[in-house]
Amino acid sequence: MKRLYLFSIRSFIGPFLITLVISMFILIMQFFWVYIDDLIGKGLSILVILELLFYVSASLIPLALPLAILLSSLMTFGNLSEKNELTALKSSGLSLYKIMRPLTMVVILLAGFTFYFSNYIIPLANLKWHSLIYDIQNTKLSTIITPGVYTRDLEGYAIKVKEGNDSLFKDIIIHDHSIPTEFKTVKAKEARLYRSKNGLYLFFNLKNGVVYEELESQSPIFLSNGQEQKGTVSTNPSRITNFEKASYKMNISGFKLNRTDEDVFTNKFEMLNVFQINAATDSLQIKQKKLKKSFAEGAMNNSAYFLKINSLENINMKKMNSEKKATVKNWEEIDKNEKIIALNDAIAKLRRLNQNISSQKDFIKTISKEEDQYWVEFHRKFALTYAIIVLFFIGAPLGAIIRKGGFGAPVVIAAVIFMIYFILISIGDNLADTAVVSPFFGMWMAGIFFTPIAIFITKAAADDSPIFSREFWGKLIKKKKRNAGSIH
Repeated sequence: MKRLYLFSIRSFIGPFLITLVISMFILIMQFFWVYIDDLIGKGLSILVILELLFYVSASLIPLALPLAILLSSLMTFGNLSEKNELTALKSSGLSLYKIMRPLTMVVILLAGFTFYFSNYIIPLANLKWHSLIYDIQNTKLSTIITPGVYTRDLEGYAIKVKEGNDSLFKDIIIHDHSIPTEFKTVKAKEARLYRSKNGLYLFFNLKNGVVYEELESQSPIFLSNGQEQKGTVSTNPSRITNFEKASYKMNISGFKLNRTDEDVFTNKFEMLNVFQINAATDSLQIKQKKLKKSFAEGAMNNSAYFLKINSLENINMKKMNSEKKATVKNWEEIDKNEKIIALNDAIAKLRRLNQNISSQKDFIKTISKEEDQYWVEFHRKFALTYAIIVLFFIGAPLGAIIRKGGFGAPVVIAAVIFMIYFILISIGDNLADTAVVSPFFGMWMAGIFFTPIAIFITKAAADDSPIFSREFWGKLIKKKKRNAGSIH
């Protein structure tokens, strides 16, 4: 049995590692496709890019593992079945369950590792790459240029534009005092912003403008007899140049990536483990109860009917009322003007109360949505772990049934199954995010869908059921044709 275990594990490890690398590559490319505009043209160093890739790769492992498990189990048992090794093992008295046992233990260990990784490592990786991508997005030079305001973030320059966004600006003014002995002002009707590949220079493609240049005042030169040399009188040399098209280059080597304090992102649900999420949801529930209680008490205290007075105040009130001999008028005793004033006052109070109730309701909805996001992340960690086991019990018996190994049929079948799985988790995530379904059902939708399929396929493969054979379906179709012909 030890040889069988070692043989099964060796047959599984190779395809698993290959498919894991391929899955990670596909997911990283998808990440680049989403953030390509934020990464290109920023002059980022190789180390920053590699750091971002490292943290993103760590956060993508739980999503890549189900695909890798599904494809590698399909390939492993497809190869065993195609080479008749699975038939030989069955003929020696081993059932499919016993043949799958070593890989089942490996997959359960991988599932446990995945949960540990999702619970402790991924929150840290999410924190790192979210803060890093935030800093990268904020290095976009066009974001530092605010229309109507002088920008002095670039050392040695003051830039002002009338209007524009992204990389196109109108009516730009550039004051260049990067060289102490020169002062230069550039005005243009239009400017397009570009950055060099090495990130050290910024280029403005200018249209229809003028350049004002002014040098520092020259000091006079005196001869040995104390007289001033002719032609060296203190002046301010200047020059004005008009242009239709021009390029203006700035040295921005000092404009580097600034790293934000990571504590800003630590309370987001993606950066917490299951224990921290549980504590966060408890605090949110306590917050909701306090808000509802304080609002109810405030509404009651604003109404004369529900006004609460403690015993001492009540005694003092009674004494004051008895001393003043206050009288209470009936509604019929009040004149018309007082009734109108009282009714208008009551209507105004009710309107304010309705507005307060509406605002309070929206605020409670916001807190409830935030709580749902925490629970979505809580169930996601368990659902992804469970998906690894379920997809293994789909891939392994399916590989034994189709009797095909390699990267042909298994890749196609795995792609179709994983596409269905990915669609289901995406739909569940969106439904849970919009509060259409509970976070539990939204995150476990894919697992609930595939569990009966996994049980059915595993049992059919273990019992050598003919339901997946061509002969079975051929006979079934012929039988239906005969029955149809006999009826006619």
